Amino acid sequence: MSIPRTVLTLDILKAAITDGASAIRTRITYEPAAGNGTKVFPPTYEGGKYALEGHNKEAGTASRVLLDSVQAQANRMELALLEAKRRGQLSLPVITTKIEGEGLLKQFSVSSLEAPHRIADALLRDSITNKGVKFREADVGKSLDSVDLKNATALLKYCPTALVFGVWDSTGPKGGLGAKFPRALVSELVAHTVQLGVKTSSRIDPAEIRKDAAIIYAAANGGWTFEEKESLKERGKPVLLGKDGKPSEANHGNVVPSITEGGVIFEKAEQTVVLSLTALRRLCFPLEAGAASDIATDDKARTLLAALGLCASVLAAEQNSDLRSRCQLYAAETPSWEILTAGQPAKSFTLTRKQAIDLFASALAEAKAAKLPWHEAEIELQASPQLVELIRRSQALSAKSTTEP
Repeated sequence: MSIPRTVLTLDILKAAITDGASAIRTRITYEPAAGNGTKVFPPTYEGGKYALEGHNKEAGTASRVLLDSVQAQANRMELALLEAKRRGQLSLPVITTKIEGEGLLKQFSVSSLEAPHRIADALLRDSITNKGVKFREADVGKSLDSVDLKNATALLKYCPTALVFGVWDSTGPKGGLGAKFPRALVSELVAHTVQLGVKTSSRIDPAEIRKDAAIIYAAANGGWTFEEKESLKERGKPVLLGKDGKPSEANHGNVVPSITEGGVIFEKAEQTVVLSLTALRRLCFPLEAGAASDIATDDKARTLLAALGLCASVLAAEQNSDLRSRCQLYAAETPSWEILTAGQPAKSFTLTRKQAIDLFASALAEAKAAKLPWHEAEIELQASPQLVELIRRSQALSAKSTTEP
């Protein structure tokens, strides 16, 4: 693919919105950072399995394997936006709840750009404002009760990323009838023509502790002990550490070398990003409650959301290559973007990081000039006492457990 020289400007984006273009897309080819023919590790799902298509078990091959899901890609893009906001590179509405309180082993905060369900997430729902008002009873929370495709103004004001990456207010007052907005931007990273590999594991203990050196118990005050009288008790009996009380349950001793299935080698990996302009054109943004929206104002909001989606994708592409441990990729080509209009050849454009940020800033300036709301100040919440207690109990269980949550 030849590299286009035309930059995707605000005028071009506005024309795509108003002239009926269907979508904007990009396809980026990736290679393993270690070079072609080297192994990478896809994400695992229930049962430690990869998401394979066209799997031939006997040959150990597959036509495709998922390297990064639609949901994971959306999360990466939102985190890229959050980092850019924290660096002062762009303006973006954000709602943050602080998880603080006595007894917590870990205190932290979660923003609407990090929460899985964005503004409709249960962590925000179960938080309160600095005046002690429940989130869903405050103005920002109550606004979710009235939004829909014909009135998306409040979401634009408080959580525009929900309009780009989708949201369903399924845990709010209306339950399953709560506001639902489909994704306008979909991104996925898939490897093609796949050979399944193997992985090895082992550990050599420099102390050479034998597995039969002792029986150890879970200590009442944490850690482990040899003494039954110092151990945790269940029904009056001492509790072994882990499954069988062997030193390996405390991570001492050797691990016998083993070989299991793991990793893949592929011929090509490709990320596809599609921003649906059709989906954005379904959204309307009335400036007053109960009033009909103005088409020119609608188009400015839609253009702003398109610019936000493009900016999120470009920013995330810089970090997209390091997906997880033993799965680092690099883009084998300079990405280009294509505007798709029915019955017409695709038109190609470039969009660098700086260009994407400038495009978004220009679209935002026009949206503000049209009186569209944009809550720039971060909205800060506190986790409710009930939520803090729930998290405290969960942390306490996790601290005692040696298994996955």
